[in-house]
Amino acid sequence: MANIHRPRRGSLAYSPRKRAKSQVPKYQSWPEHKGEPVLQGIAGYKVGMTHVIMVDDHKSSPSEGREIMVPVTVVEVPKMRVAAVRAYVTDSYGRHPLTEVWAEELDPLLAKRVTLPKEHDREAVLGEIRARLAAGQVSDIVALVYTQPAATTGVPKKVPELMETRIDGTSIEGCFDLATSLLGKEIDPLSLVSEGQYVDVTAITKGKGTQGAVKRWGIQVRKRKHSRGGKKRHIGNLGPWNPHHVRWQVPQMGQLGYQQRTEFNKRILKVGTDGPSIVPEGGFLHYGIVRNSYIMIKGSIPGPTKRLIRIRPAIRQGEHAIRSPAVNYVSLESKQG
Repeated sequence: MANIHRPRRGSLAYSPRKRAKSQVPKYQSWPEHKGEPVLQGIAGYKVGMTHVIMVDDHKSSPSEGREIMVPVTVVEVPKMRVAAVRAYVTDSYGRHPLTEVWAEELDPLLAKRVTLPKEHDREAVLGEIRARLAAGQVSDIVALVYTQPAATTGVPKKVPELMETRIDGTSIEGCFDLATSLLGKEIDPLSLVSEGQYVDVTAITKGKGTQGAVKRWGIQVRKRKHSRGGKKRHIGNLGPWNPHHVRWQVPQMGQLGYQQRTEFNKRILKVGTDGPSIVPEGGFLHYGIVRNSYIMIKGSIPGPTKRLIRIRPAIRQGEHAIRSPAVNYVSLESKQG
């Protein structure tokens, strides 16, 4: 008799599958960067999908050197601003924020997202951070950056999204100098990425509400003989007699979607500043026209149209070779069906 191999349905890696607390994704780790200090992340808004014709440049691919059709996702990336610089310290209690220095001029709409400081002594805070830097007590420097959705027409909101973006380099003092030089200024996201680069893309997935165990965990629909009482989509049992409680590993109904997910090693195929030049006839479905800079990423990415997308350099890049992709054609055909 054959050895039946049937691994469990669904992955337990992301349990408990609860709704995300915020629609702004959070990074718990960043890639190590050795060299000149640099801002390690950008953000944009998901526009939709189209396809391009490019030359296959993957070594040993069956179609290497020939033109192939590749699906891409378009992300609109309007310029971001640096609202504040935050210093982190690490002690016996772990990593926690020390203090932060805010820019003098901020977007008035930012006050609808977070309570802004009314009385803020910038020089005193800067002096405290420099003193801690001299003592070697500062472990990380991050920039509080915010998006400008009012610059887009496809995203129906004006209130910015505020998020932490790490600044990393060989010298922590150099990171702080870069952060203070960017304080209150605009950042062009295209200056931080390049064509052919591998990145990690993070977003909150499309919410699907409460779903049953079949759709949520992929269990089998019960056969006719084993579904007495019309319960075809129920699980067979809730587990063993002991222990006297239902274990969390048992597949049950609950929330599906609206959870933070990261796609690793996504390749950027094209970046540009002329957004209207890639808009298909009739505009992108449920979005419209791209009016700012854009990034084309190979394949699909998490989240529905208009959702905030965060991008960081690939943390698991390994031996990926950075090659400049040759994109010969971008489809402008209508997506209206």
